[in-house]
Amino acid sequence: MSSEQPARRANRHEEAAGDTPGRVPLVVQLALRPLPLLPLQPILGATLRAVLANHPGIFERLGPHAGKRFGLAPTDLPLAFLLETLPRRPRITAVRALPARLDVTIRGSIAALIGLVDGGYDGDALFFSRDLVVEGNMEAVVALRNAVDDAQIDLVREGCGSLGPLAAPAERLLRSLLPRPVTDPGAMPWN
Repeated sequence: MSSEQPARRANRHEEAAGDTPGRVPLVVQLALRPLPLLPLQPILGATLRAVLANHPGIFERLGPHAGKRFGLAPTDLPLAFLLETLPRRPRITAVRALPARLDVTIRGSIAALIGLVDGGYDGDALFFSRDLVVEGNMEAVVALRNAVDDAQIDLVREGCGSLGPLAAPAERLLRSLLPRPVTDPGAMPWN
């Protein structure tokens, strides 16, 4: 085996790792475990209201899948999110564990889940690399993905928008904490 082959293999591994979402460090996960979830609810509510204000009708786009319940389970946080997509009264709730009866469960790192919403990561690539696990009604998942892709949501910006003068620093902080995919600036998007 030539010395060139291991170097090529290492480069391929580095390239693949650049497309893999980062994870929240274990020490942060442990620090978050005892914190109550109730203070998250106003932030989640404000974020959902901002998304709805900037992208009206996003849940109507789900068609027959409007009203489905989606469980979003960050694998690197000690909590999960229950998204109920009722067109007139959608709701997102932070929970310690997802309820048993959901239409869809999506598991992945928090960076992957946010990246799916804002377009930072390709859902198909995450799914096939097993960085994202989807269980349940696949038609509902595709409908939600299409609605979110068409809306072009910037979840971090819209989530921080309700913080008034703290919005810009909070957005910078969140973006610095969420790993982004390493991309070649000269590369064309695949889709």
